[in-house]
Amino acid sequence: MSRKPELRGRAARLARLFPTGPGQAARTPFVLLVVLLLGGGLIGLLVLNSALSEGQFKLDDLQKQTKSLTDEEQALQRDVDAYSAPDALQRRAHELGMVPGGDPAFLDPNGTVKGVPEQAAAEKTSADTPVVLAPEALISRPSQSPPRAAGATAPVPAPTPARSVPPAQSTAVQSSTPTTPGR
Repeated sequence: MSRKPELRGRAARLARLFPTGPGQAARTPFVLLVVLLLGGGLIGLLVLNSALSEGQFKLDDLQKQTKSLTDEEQALQRDVDAYSAPDALQRRAHELGMVPGGDPAFLDPNGTVKGVPEQAAAEKTSADTPVVLAPEALISRPSQSPPRAAGATAPVPAPTPARSVPPAQSTAVQSSTPTTPGR
C-alpha cells in the first residue's frame, strides 16, 4: 500500500495549514447564499421596473398637460395679438368715443412751450351715446331677465355715465417748476 511520505521542514509547516480530514466542504450554506442573492436580485429588478413604469406614466401625464397648456398659451397670445393690432385698437377707441388728437405742444425743461396746443377735433356723436362708457356698459346683458322669487326687491339700475367735458385750454405757463401732487 502506498504510504504518504514524511514531510520535513518547510513542506511540513505548509501541510499543517491544509485540513487533514475528508476533503468535502458543506454545500448547503453556499447554495442557500446563491439562491438568496439571485432572489434578491430578481426582486430588486421587479421593484426598479415598477418604479420606472410609474415614472413613465407620470411623465406622459405631464407631457399631455404641457401640450394642453402650450396650446392654451398660443390661443391667448393670438387673442392678445388680435386685440393689439392697430386697426382693432382704432376700432375700439372709436367705440369708446375717442378721437384722434391734434398736433401736440411740448414743454421744455426751462418752461417754454414749443408748438401750439389745439383741441382735438370732436367727431359727431349721438346724444344717446356717452363719450366715455362705464365698464358695466361694455358687458353684454342677457335679453331676458331671470324670474324673481316672491318677495324679491327690484334690481337697482346701473348708473348712467356722464359726458366728459374737455378742460379749458390755456396757453400761458403758470410756473417754470412743475409741481407734483402730494409734495
